[in-house]
This record gives sequence, structure tokens and C-alpha cells, in this order.
Amino acid sequence: MKYDFDKVCERHNTNSLKYDFATEMGIPSDALPFWIADMDFETPEEIRAALHKRIDHGIFGYTDPKGTYFDAIRNWCRTQYGWEVKGENYVLACSVVFALCALIRALTKEGDGVIVCQPVYYPFEESIRKNNRKLIVSELVFENGGYRVDYKDFERKIVENNVKLFILCNPHNPVGRVWQKEELVALGNICMKHNVFVISDEIHADFVYAGYKHTVFPTAKKEFEDMCAVCTAPTKTFNLAGLHIANIYLKNEKARSAFKAELDRVGYCEPNVMGLVACEAAYRYGAEWLGELKEYLAGNLALVRETLKNSKIKLIEPQGTYLAWLDCRALGLTDSELRGFMLEKAKLWLDDGYIFGKGGSGFQRLNLAYPRSVLKSALDKLLSALKAI
Repeated sequence: MKYDFDKVCERHNTNSLKYDFATEMGIPSDALPFWIADMDFETPEEIRAALHKRIDHGIFGYTDPKGTYFDAIRNWCRTQYGWEVKGENYVLACSVVFALCALIRALTKEGDGVIVCQPVYYPFEESIRKNNRKLIVSELVFENGGYRVDYKDFERKIVENNVKLFILCNPHNPVGRVWQKEELVALGNICMKHNVFVISDEIHADFVYAGYKHTVFPTAKKEFEDMCAVCTAPTKTFNLAGLHIANIYLKNEKARSAFKAELDRVGYCEPNVMGLVACEAAYRYGAEWLGELKEYLAGNLALVRETLKNSKIKLIEPQGTYLAWLDCRALGLTDSELRGFMLEKAKLWLDDGYIFGKGGSGFQRLNLAYPRSVLKSALDKLLSALKAI
């Protein structure tokens, strides 16, 4: 490979949320952190070079994107997803989660129902509850080692609760589903029938494994273009989360204006100058790095698969994302006991499955985006702990 993903980078003492806040979070200091979804790989040199060039200019005043920024996004969407976009339909935000909260406030009223399919990325629930909206859950169905949507339950919950908004995770975090076009059409048709607006969080869109294809929600059916917001960012793909940049696509002019008005109310205007530079450079020069990264991640996934194949912990095969969803129910532990086992016995800090919703009870989420030697060390710890049960 041209890029070195085996390089182990020291991240302690960099104010890293992953590495430097265990004590504050009540986590044993010797537990290896595999929880939060950022990567332990260096951002591509091409992006760092663009950042250095901007730093060398020496002035960091108020900044807004010009046409070249949207040209880079447009080309990325075309080449990666076959999606034709227009720059004027984008609104920039500091993060996808920030955008979710702003969209919830812009497009619904307090007390309105907002539906999600759990287990799902836990900030969805937090964003709904903390903005005084009603959380409605349609549980994903787990069968034959994978997950699917219960469309009858999904529609029934929408009707019974007068749901106004659906937050879709596409690809799905944590269960790793890459929703097929026909699945998105089925969900979208239900939402269109009941006048439910869709927020599609597609931040993991660039991580799809061989044999699967990401479908951007509004491309599943033309009629969906005017009833959705698509939340994208380069932050997961290129390990840029700390630079705070997200690109929110809204073709619906009324919804776009409402979103902009909400941003005005909270005082958000010009984006982070370094985030703009990094995003444009990523989408212009990052494709080769991403291709090699996905190949490396496939190797990491294979290591997890092989390591756990004869254990009581079962890998739920991901179709996308760089996260592994682990079924630990055969251990017969409560969620509290499972957390204690991982932290105290295996010395691993993972994300507990129950925080993603009731259906996540008995599961753990493992970040795969590490140098293979680090991942192997973690898996060896896990196997040793399992043998001691």
C-alpha cells in the first residue's frame, strides 16, 4: 500500500476524548479504548498539506466557502455515489449531530413525534428528547444473523403517534446494514404517504464493503428529493471530527429556509476555516487513500471474524461502517455485568449496546479503525478473558 495504516500513533496527552478522559468518565486507566467512532489512522498527507498551506498564510478571519468547495463536493457525490447535486441546495453546519438538533427544531414543534429504528446511533434519541419532542421507536428485527425493518410496525407507529419526522441512519450505525434501494423505497413510500419528513444521516456512506452499494436516500425514488435532508460530512471518512464541518443537502426550499432560520437563531454563521480547507482537500485528493483504507479495514474485519469464530461472542457481519456489532448474549450476563467484564476482565472500553436502545441489550460495539497490531492485542485480551469465565 502507498499509505501506512500499520503505523501506531501516540494519542495520549492530545486532549483526545478517546484516550485522555478515562478517569473523568469513570473508566479504568488500563482499559484499551475501542468505543468512540474516530480512527487511529493519520489523516491523509494530501489533506494535511492543504491545512499546512492555509496555516502558513497566517490569517484566520471569517470565512465562507466559494464555488470550488461545492465543486469538490459535487464531484465526490457523482463519483462515489452516482448522485448529482447542486451547491445551492447545501447548508453548512459544524457537525451532523448539531444539524440533527437544528433540523428537529426547524421542522417540528415541541411534543411532535419523531421516529427512529433502534438499536441506532444514540445521539438520535438524545437530540429528540432534549428538544422536547416525543421519541417513537420502531425496533429493527434481528433474525438469521442480521437486521431488517418491520414496515408494518413502522407505519403503525407513525399513524398512532402522528409522527412528523423520521431520522434514518444510512448506512446503519451500529448494526452495519447498508440499506438496499428497495428497502429505502419502502420506508420512503410510507413516509410520503403520511407526510413524514426524512432526515437521512449518511455520514458512514463512504464505508461500504465489497458486494454492497450505498444508495443515497433521495436517489432511491425521485419523489423523495423534496421530502428529505441528507446529512453528510468528511469527518468520519478522513478522521477529521475535531475540525467540525458538515454539509447538509436540502432540495426543499421551504425546509432549507427553515433550517437556515434555526441556524440564525442559535447564532451559527461562518464555518470553521480549517474544516472548510480539510473538506475540500479530502474530496479532491482523498479517493486513493480511502480505497486503501477500506481494503485495510476489510482485513481488520477478517481478523475479528477469525478470532471470534469459535467463541461465545458472535460478530454480526457488517455491510458497511468501520464498526463491529458483537452479540454477547450467549455469555449470559446482564448489561451491567457485561460492561464490567469488558472493562475489568478484558481490559477493553467498548460502547455498551444498550445505549443504542432496548434492542442493543447484550451487545457491544467495537471500533475496527486501528492498526492491526493494536486490534490484535485487544482481541487477544478478549479471548483470554473469555477463557477465564
